[in-house]
Amino acid sequence: MPESKSQQCPAPELAVVVPTYNEADNVAEIVRRVAAALDGIDWELIFVDDDSADQTWRLARDIAAKDRRVRVLQRVGRRGLSSACIEGMLATAAPYIAVIDGDLQHDETRLPLMLSTLKGENLDIVVGSRYVAGGGVGDWDARRQSMSRFAGALGRLLIKVDLQDPMSGFFMLKAGLLQSCVRGLSGVGYKILLDIFASCPQPPSFKEVPYEFRLRTAGASKLDKAVLWEYLLMVMQKFLGPWIPIRFIAFSLIGGLGVFVHLAVLWALHREGGASFLVGQSAATLVAMTSNFFLNNILTYRDMRLRGRDLLWGWVSFVLACSVGALANVGIATYLYQADSSWVLSAVAGILVGAVWNYAVTAVYTWRKPKPG
Repeated sequence: MPESKSQQCPAPELAVVVPTYNEADNVAEIVRRVAAALDGIDWELIFVDDDSADQTWRLARDIAAKDRRVRVLQRVGRRGLSSACIEGMLATAAPYIAVIDGDLQHDETRLPLMLSTLKGENLDIVVGSRYVAGGGVGDWDARRQSMSRFAGALGRLLIKVDLQDPMSGFFMLKAGLLQSCVRGLSGVGYKILLDIFASCPQPPSFKEVPYEFRLRTAGASKLDKAVLWEYLLMVMQKFLGPWIPIRFIAFSLIGGLGVFVHLAVLWALHREGGASFLVGQSAATLVAMTSNFFLNNILTYRDMRLRGRDLLWGWVSFVLACSVGALANVGIATYLYQADSSWVLSAVAGILVGAVWNYAVTAVYTWRKPKPG
């Protein structure tokens, strides 16, 4: 029996993964540029769109309906550049995979050189670098350049290899490298390349090829202050180990900040304002819980952020859960102290029990499920 037409079409040699969010104005141009750059190479382009409000996914799907080399993964209810890259890379059978941003700031004309270098020198990964000879950061101001350099230096401490641009979002790797480290990836934040290097069981063989970072021509930058927060969290998790959830690290850091908020409010009301200790302590507890809730909603659960009516319910459930956590904290600490344990160890044990309780319960009842939009 003759093979069907679909059985006679092997996977393309190269998959180009493009994570997008509100990049509708760039979609057609990305396809045109990639097609021109990869002339003569068997390729596919995979848009991974986080359910963009500007319907980037619809425009990409319209193109895919006419060009079988273009595919679309529309993610509903979840966000994040790194996780989008991971899903896109796992969705192809191509032996070589590239990641390139959807904002046209990466130089797609370097893709053939990256592929030939990856194959010809038998490397695991090739990185498009702004910080090797011939590369550049375009019109970045001094502040952005210094922040990038600092983040890169911090990243090199983590991965312990001489990679000049660990913050690059433009790279190409062998599919086998991804499979060797995918279960260790945090999938948090914007710096998937650093995550890959930090998660590999053995340092991958690599080479950097220069490219000049371009100006954005359409759309708006997705970078904000939360990006630095997510980057620091990822670095901390890699240092601490994968058995500690990255959200728990964020939750605990915000909880620590809440202690200072609590003490500041108590001092203002009780010591300076003349309120009784009970009133000051009660108000300080509520204010600290509220500040912790909103910070966690903005930072820890950024991809599942509560809005509108859900925000009020989320605050109520958070306060209730943390109130029970506070009782557990005091109860465990008191029991251990009365059992002749050190007061320091008793207090720490109570704090840990309270923190784990608060994190586990609010993860289930406050941020119950990803919220689209």
